[in-house]
Amino acid sequence: MCIRAVLFDLDGTLLDSARDFIAILQQMRAGRGLPAMDEQLIRQRVSAGAAAMVALALETAPEQAGFDALKDDFLQRYHANPCAHSRLFAGLAELLQLLEQRQIPWGVATNKPERFARPILHALQLEQRAAVLVCPEQVSQPKPAPDMLLLACRQLDVLPQHALYVGDDLRDIQAAEAAGMPSMSVGYGYHGPQDNPPGWGATHHVTHSTQLAGAILALLQADYPNPSRD
Repeated sequence: MCIRAVLFDLDGTLLDSARDFIAILQQMRAGRGLPAMDEQLIRQRVSAGAAAMVALALETAPEQAGFDALKDDFLQRYHANPCAHSRLFAGLAELLQLLEQRQIPWGVATNKPERFARPILHALQLEQRAAVLVCPEQVSQPKPAPDMLLLACRQLDVLPQHALYVGDDLRDIQAAEAAGMPSMSVGYGYHGPQDNPPGWGATHHVTHSTQLAGAILALLQADYPNPSRD
């Protein structure tokens, strides 16, 4: 297995974006006269999407009257400032530098819509560094379908078996498997109590974000010590 590119999921893998979701939802709770919620409960729902977070934090349900207005309010607030608190997870800045030093292109394949994802990368000064950004609007099916990962590989001119996909959700690992791509699951993302990342069948697994750089460097040294684009 020669690793010629590394692709990341965004929320919960590359980026700790829950900080912004939590801040907005706590503001909305306060506006409805509700006390602050345990932040960990919101973190566990991030991967389920906006509707799930709104339903949990605002104690409502999608079928209830007024839910769509609440969800739209949440998304508008997020769109206005999607990166007020979000940061790379610990160790990720060093990992990206390591990849760039070794001339291994890296990119993002995320189910987050591009209207959110691109401004976030821009705010974090990552937009020009990322070799590719693939969002749902660019493919017919989002993850767990393989379409996004296959498109990213085509744009990078890399075979799927020569790319590594890193993700914090079962859908990420399923997408990589369907694309014929090695994968790495992470244990630090936005997981609920029922989730079991080591049991998802990924090619590799790390528990903490600070382990990623060492784990990927070991793969590069073992499989492809002198990377080139030949």
